[in-house]
Amino acid sequence: MRRLRRAAPASPAVARLRRTRRLMTLLFAATTAACLLVLATIAVRIDAGSRSSGLDHEVSSRAAGLARSVWFDAGVLHLEPLEEDELAQGAQVLAVLQVGPGKAPLVRTAVPARSALPDGGELGRVWADVLAEQETVVFSADSRSGRQLRWAAAPVWDDDRIGAAVLVGTGLARSERDHALLVRWLALGCAALVCCAAAVGHLLSGRAMRPAVVALAQQEQFLAEAAHELRTPLTTLRLAVEAGSSPGEAVRLVDRLSRLVTGLLARARMEAGGQRPELLALRLDQLVETTVAELPDHDRVRVRTEPVVVLGDPDLLAQAVLNLVENAQRYGGPADSPVEVTVAPGLVTVRDHGPGVPVADRERVFSRGVTEGSLGTGTGLAIVRWVAELHGGSARLTDAPGGGLLAELRLPVRPGSPSSSSSHEGSGTVGA
Repeated sequence: MRRLRRAAPASPAVARLRRTRRLMTLLFAATTAACLLVLATIAVRIDAGSRSSGLDHEVSSRAAGLARSVWFDAGVLHLEPLEEDELAQGAQVLAVLQVGPGKAPLVRTAVPARSALPDGGELGRVWADVLAEQETVVFSADSRSGRQLRWAAAPVWDDDRIGAAVLVGTGLARSERDHALLVRWLALGCAALVCCAAAVGHLLSGRAMRPAVVALAQQEQFLAEAAHELRTPLTTLRLAVEAGSSPGEAVRLVDRLSRLVTGLLARARMEAGGQRPELLALRLDQLVETTVAELPDHDRVRVRTEPVVVLGDPDLLAQAVLNLVENAQRYGGPADSPVEVTVAPGLVTVRDHGPGVPVADRERVFSRGVTEGSLGTGTGLAIVRWVAELHGGSARLTDAPGGGLLAELRLPVRPGSPSSSSSHEGSGTVGA
């Protein structure tokens, strides 16, 4: 069985393009991450400021409203309205401070308990701030039980002096917990967006570089195919010159080289999209006979044809037939085993008597970049399929009856193509 192996790794140029793609993906992700970090920082600060402002507004509004619900009458502070006021019922911590005989204020009432209030020193400072500002004072302080609260102290006027202050407090834990939850969600969301941005950047950079990668691959493939196609005629020409063959033989080989170069250039232009195939009406049987006759060891090839006219490019079709025959000669068994070429309407078959190709590998050998055996470039059969598809046909490998491998090149037959039931067998060119 013929052994298959993959071609060499990607060229340095393709590797550089891939590294550039990875770098572009990294830069895209880093830029997105930096932008999201700035936006997240702004959002966190705005949220923190908004929560702080909202909390201050809540406690100051509640304290000011409760301060208006109590009053002094002849120096006596009336706190009865606090028992029914909805603002008082909704307060987490509520206290009333009244001017005392000393600097420290007296605590007239405390809800839920005095332990929920700041210590005496903090209450004295708050009382002094209220007297100094003569308006609602907002501050943060811990309760005696260690709970962190936000407070507001609103003055209660006794004629033209401040006689008391309503103190309202609310906990910071819930606001801080909600803020921390927002920060976590922002972090997770930014991380997910950076991953999505990296994936999108990788996809976009890949699509942007795909034409360049394809062009490089086509260029390298063309060079490999050119070397493959020119190796045999160049070797034959050298042997002919060294053996002192007739000038006519050398001219024939040079003509073959010229046709090969023309076909290679035409194929390169077609694959690059710069040229469309020029299909001409031609005798497929005569083209096959002429192509086989140019082989240095055409005596190993038996040709059987019948008249067939197809629309095709003569140089490309000759190249495809040449690749099929040379492939059969190279891998078709012992050196003296024959290769049989048959031309029928819309079909060229090449049979060898070698070990064949495993069924699982018969499609892979037509792929570019697959090396066949330990010799050759592995481009010959890929070119055959490319030429067949370019002409609206197909190429495949099957088992030959009685052993060996049968390669088929199918081409659409031109309507009204001449054909006859007669056939002939020989080697070399059978008259035009």
